[in-house]
Amino acid sequence: MRLRSPGGTTIHLAYCTNVHPAEELPGILEQLDRFAVPVRDRLAADVLGLGLWLAAPVAAELAADPAARRRLRDELGQRRLEVVTFNGFPYQAFHAPVVKHAVYHPDWAAADRLRYTLDLATVLADLLPDDAARGSISTVPFGWREAWTAEHSEVADRQLDELGRGLARLRDRTGRQIRVAIEPESGCLVETTEQAIRWLSAVDPEHVGLCMDLAHLACAWEEPADAVARLRAAGIPIVKAQVSAALEVADPRGAAEVLAGYIEPRFLHQTRSATGAAFDDLPDALAAGPDGPWRIHFHVPLHAAPAAPLQSTTGVLRAGLAALLAGTEPCEHLEVETYTWTVLPADRRPVDDAGLADGIAGELEFTAAELVALGLTPITTTGAIR
Repeated sequence: MRLRSPGGTTIHLAYCTNVHPAEELPGILEQLDRFAVPVRDRLAADVLGLGLWLAAPVAAELAADPAARRRLRDELGQRRLEVVTFNGFPYQAFHAPVVKHAVYHPDWAAADRLRYTLDLATVLADLLPDDAARGSISTVPFGWREAWTAEHSEVADRQLDELGRGLARLRDRTGRQIRVAIEPESGCLVETTEQAIRWLSAVDPEHVGLCMDLAHLACAWEEPADAVARLRAAGIPIVKAQVSAALEVADPRGAAEVLAGYIEPRFLHQTRSATGAAFDDLPDALAAGPDGPWRIHFHVPLHAAPAAPLQSTTGVLRAGLAALLAGTEPCEHLEVETYTWTVLPADRRPVDDAGLADGIAGELEFTAAELVALGLTPITTTGAIR
């Protein structure tokens, strides 16, 4: 889905396929038929944007085989799907029974992270629509904070330098610009806007910038307009934004029973109190019981309010979209990223494929309506993806 900003910039809106577990190409295509095509049909969209997730093995396979990349491009085109952005945060096994801290590995001190990201860039350069200005890849915010050393920082700095050189070579060879976007997240080396500015100030902004996940921003208790203004003033490009909402609760003690329904074994749900208390997972916060309000890193459906007395951070989402799309250089790539549909409380999760497709379509419809309210206009893309 594409929209035009008041200033004339094309804004790409996609949904992230890391909600689907397949990690081999046949399974990925099968899941696009099960979900992406029905979502496109529900929205009556001429072309549907995907924020594609490829696990490391299939990314390496495609990067090594130009003919396979052409076939994938054809498969996407036949389904009237387009890709301008990859989610390169999870490396693989994102739907294992337990993910938790494993999602931050390999981090940017590991050679595998650089190799994976450059593989994704190689693939994306061949998948980009002919008329797309450039592509983007979101990635881990360096790594998890614990056990990180000064030596790790030195290695990560060198690898980001090599990433920039690799992306420059790719641009020279293909004519396509791919940018990588560090995605701040609670508990990582880069959690806040201040930390992002400090870590990214020495990085080449032509190739590396920031992915602003609006749920993560909410959990950091930051004001979107202030965060966007500070990043722009520091010269750090906001390459991509993830349109997401976190859980919020004003009185966590009174809502403990409802909150317990969001405890699940797969993902971390970092919890942050407005008073400054910080916990790496929701069970830890419930055991400690700090004063509220809390915001909890549990991506919830954008268009459906959680059960009372819980709320979602859609207010931060709306303010974030307004800030990101204001000015002469709006954020071009927007990705709806609710990867948690299958771990929602039982009464909130889809029961079948049709239910999940309905939910994804509902989120995209919600987001598109928010963008139209900000003055954007939908544009037709028929034929543009070939």
